[in-house]
Amino acid sequence: MKLRITDVLLALLLAAIGVFGSLGADGVSTLDRPVDGLALGLAGANGVLLVLRRAVPVVTVVASAVVTSAYLVLGYPYGPILVSLLVAVYSVARYVSLRWSLPAGGAALVILLVHVFTNPVALPGLVGLVPGSAWVVVPFAVGVSVRQYREGVERARAEAVRRRVDAERLRLAREVHDVVGHGLAAIKMQAEVALHLIDVKPAQAEVALIAISRTAADALDEVRAMVRSTGEAERAPVPGLARLADLRDRMSDAGMRVDLDAEPVPGGLSPAADLAGYRVVQESLTNALRHSLAKRASVRVRFDVDVVIIDVRNPVERAPGPDGMGIPGMRERVTALGGDFSAGPDNGSFRVHARIPREGVS
Repeated sequence: MKLRITDVLLALLLAAIGVFGSLGADGVSTLDRPVDGLALGLAGANGVLLVLRRAVPVVTVVASAVVTSAYLVLGYPYGPILVSLLVAVYSVARYVSLRWSLPAGGAALVILLVHVFTNPVALPGLVGLVPGSAWVVVPFAVGVSVRQYREGVERARAEAVRRRVDAERLRLAREVHDVVGHGLAAIKMQAEVALHLIDVKPAQAEVALIAISRTAADALDEVRAMVRSTGEAERAPVPGLARLADLRDRMSDAGMRVDLDAEPVPGGLSPAADLAGYRVVQESLTNALRHSLAKRASVRVRFDVDVVIIDVRNPVERAPGPDGMGIPGMRERVTALGGDFSAGPDNGSFRVHARIPREGVS
């Protein structure tokens, strides 16, 4: 059984208050029994009991009620001994569920009220039950209120942690979706090229197969980097707008022509905005690779005073379906950072347009 130093100090303090307070209350009324060694022993013992108020609160409150009631039944004067009982009642309500604290509090109340019918100083009959009950009912109500408040705080903290975990899982799922979706779309296109050329132009088929291997390796490396980023392992570089040329080259290997016009990435661009911009371009090109028969797209990236402006267009023979995660995922990425996003047909092409705050704040 482990005792807290704060409980030991509180118990000693209340024991001292009980002893000296009982001496001070001696002689206040001629009806009281004079304070003697037994009275002082009961008052001190009632305080010392509180060293167990957290370890065994049910036992503590019942024992405190017995000691307090014995003190009052013997006719000793009302005094600080009741404060020790008050703390014991509060403790059982604070640290024990109602299933156990309510019976314990009820037992303490019954034990305490015995003195009302024996102590000559107590108010006579049922009238004395009201002030006598207050020494148990009030601290018990306070203890229950504090326990419920603390439990509510703990539940709110646990819920906040759960939401953060869920948000991180969702973020990782979106990252994996973007990386794997992009890689698989490119691999599919390259595999179709290889299958078409393997008999008639083996050399070009070999180029497509090499591109498949490189695309798969890049996607696996990026997924591994995402997983490692949650631990202590060394992190791989996070994709950003400065790597759009590499993205264009991979799309070219997959058989898609990308016209890239991107301004140099300036300083002051937050990592969140940088990654979001890259993912918007990546997902837009992946959709174009899947849905555009022309297999071409244009990418424009501009930097204004406080925003990154991204515009991706491709021929609109077949627009992305409504059931995928791509466009909703892009929209949520951008709006979560306080930006604007739109995607849809525009003058014979499918256009994705995003404005992302450079600081990446909402």
